[in-house]
Amino acid sequence: MLSYDELISAIPNALTSVDVPGLGSKESGKVRESYRLGDRRVLITTDRISAFDRVLGAIPFKGQVLNQLSAWWFEQTRDVVANHVVAVPDPNVTVAREAVPLAVEVVVRGYITGVTKTSLWTLYAQGQREVYGVRLPEGLRKNDALPAPMITPTTKAPVGGHDEPLTRGEIIERQLLPEELWQEIETAALALFAHGQEVAARAGLTLVDTKYEFGLVDGRLTLVDEIHTPDSSRFWTQATDAPEREHLDKEYLRAWFAAQGYVGTGEPPPMPADLIAEVARRYILVYERLTGQTFVPGEQPADTRISQSLARAGIGL
Repeated sequence: MLSYDELISAIPNALTSVDVPGLGSKESGKVRESYRLGDRRVLITTDRISAFDRVLGAIPFKGQVLNQLSAWWFEQTRDVVANHVVAVPDPNVTVAREAVPLAVEVVVRGYITGVTKTSLWTLYAQGQREVYGVRLPEGLRKNDALPAPMITPTTKAPVGGHDEPLTRGEIIERQLLPEELWQEIETAALALFAHGQEVAARAGLTLVDTKYEFGLVDGRLTLVDEIHTPDSSRFWTQATDAPEREHLDKEYLRAWFAAQGYVGTGEPPPMPADLIAEVARRYILVYERLTGQTFVPGEQPADTRISQSLARAGIGL
């Protein structure tokens, strides 16, 4: 594990954007850049981090953790569902098959938790018992395990928009997906989540909930985007006493902002260096626990390294 001094010293070099000469047009998302390359894409994961749908800053090494951890998970789950990965030529880069994204994203929840206004716990605490089309029992407390994993689908909003919660019935009625395809997605999502929980438990972690994004490649259901990272999932350390749990994911950052009175509107408070270093430590800890490998950062400067890595792979340059 990198020391706090190493994490803090890396903050000024956090990777917020990448330009790769020779790859043509670039699409920038909240946390990564995407270049089209024929029937493939070059996806470059940055250190940008967002909470409450706003880009709030950068966490050093976050991009490398997310990119490499996703690649590791794709190998672990290739027998569950196909994925879009072609190659990972650099710590920040994945070359992926061009996929037709589906109109529905899938969230699978094992616990009732969250701090945002649309989180499962917030809605339940407001008295809602029919949440996302699922009836929840009385008497649940924040961070309790749910009786069974719960699928809560949403629309896939355009950049700058907000996902809309859906029910299974709405997906079929609005013809967002054919019923048989949605059934295939539900089956794959629950199998992925069960496998993820088993792997996390062996690493001394709890996989709390996660988001899956699917697409179609040659008509075949394919897992796209990242999987089981501290950005797309909640992870807790295992502890018999709930207050002793560490939250090793983006929710830790959201909770800090909420404690400052910021919940997504107005000007966010700046992130202090010790907070940035702590978020980085937690992301790296998830990587090291799950993979059993010591995280070794790729050399800097990242823009030059990425261009050289792609050139060595003969990609687009």
